[in-house]
Amino acid sequence: MSQPPRSDREHRARNGEQRRPRDNRKSTPDSSREFEPPSRYSRDVPRMEHQASKCTNICSRRGIVLICSVLTNALVLICVVAAQLVMSGLSSMGGMGGISINSNFNIQGTELQQLRDLDMQYSQMRAPGIYGGIAFSLTFGVVSLLFVVAGNKPAHHMNPKLLVGALVFQAVGAVGYVVAVGLYLHFVMQVNSTDVCKQRQRLYSRNGYTWMNCDVSGADAAVALFGLITAILYTAGTVLTVQTIRGVKHYQQEKKRRHAEKQEDRGNHHRAPLRADTTSV
Repeated sequence: MSQPPRSDREHRARNGEQRRPRDNRKSTPDSSREFEPPSRYSRDVPRMEHQASKCTNICSRRGIVLICSVLTNALVLICVVAAQLVMSGLSSMGGMGGISINSNFNIQGTELQQLRDLDMQYSQMRAPGIYGGIAFSLTFGVVSLLFVVAGNKPAHHMNPKLLVGALVFQAVGAVGYVVAVGLYLHFVMQVNSTDVCKQRQRLYSRNGYTWMNCDVSGADAAVALFGLITAILYTAGTVLTVQTIRGVKHYQQEKKRRHAEKQEDRGNHHRAPLRADTTSV
């Protein structure tokens, strides 16, 4: 009695009839998943990628060099102001925070008045170099920052004139900073070689202030150092911008070539049926 059902089961197992319903059940969830509407998380992905792309474009090699040049321009500006404050003498130190000169320094009487006059003359002689350095570093720092902000797009999406402008600006900055550093040091040494500076040095050294001399100060040396670093950064930025412009030109040429090939392929597809009709007629 039990043998026929076993044979039927074996016959069904051989033909694979028991596996078919299971396969159909497994296939139904997969087919339903294919037609599921996109969730809200899938819509947020392009926004995150767009924001990340802006960061990667700004933080490219060319962008990092521009950001570093902005920082070095700020350091040049700070050092120029610090050099003026350090070398201006006792009169500026006494005026800071309402501190009295006589309570901090052992200079009184005619020597104090003479030192104040010499400090005023010396500050006026250094004023052109100070104001020129401030205007120069501030201008290049602001323009560099504008180019950093404008570089938040891929290079092939940017205006070609913007890339050319960045190239010209960085080339001018590289040469201009070398010339500016040379002129600044020449101007400082020329002012320090005057009789006014030598008289100040004698009066200060007589009262024990040997650090107020006519040599190039540490702040002036820092101005020259950061200025040369900025020139090097602008030179590197010029090289990277040239490479970027070449890459964009190559990309545009490849894009035009591929577009032309697509148009040729489309033309060949349209012409093929016409040739078959004419041959059949």
